[in-house]
Amino acid sequence: MAFCPSCGSQLAEGATVCPRCGQNTAQAPNPGTSTTGSAGGLTDNVAGMLAYITIIPAIIFLVLEPYNRNRFIRFHSWQNIFFHIAWIVICVALGVISSIPVLGWITVLLWPVVGLAGLAIWIVLLLKAYQGQMFKLPVIGDLAEKQAGA
Repeated sequence: MAFCPSCGSQLAEGATVCPRCGQNTAQAPNPGTSTTGSAGGLTDNVAGMLAYITIIPAIIFLVLEPYNRNRFIRFHSWQNIFFHIAWIVICVALGVISSIPVLGWITVLLWPVVGLAGLAIWIVLLLKAYQGQMFKLPVIGDLAEKQAGA
């Protein structure tokens, strides 16, 4: 059963013009679809964005059948995994430096800056994935693109 995207009235099967408002329904986009396509039950842009929520959805998208064949979703899943690995390495390095007596005092100022930078990068990645863009981080993006293309 189809509905007019303009006025919402019920359309007869195969109708190209709404009998109520006269709107051409053959060329009107379906409001529930994404411009990036669909894999499984989620549109590509939503699945790409969900891959950045934590590392668990990224791994799930790389394992589940309809999503692991989509290059866009694989790219964002791999980029999230590599982003988390880089984030852990940065945190461990700052932790090691903070144990050194004089340099540890400098890291007191670095922790908030690094934390805000990581949060800003994460939000940009979420938004770019939702917009359907394959936004690449400098080194991590190339690694993710290589893994997604394989």
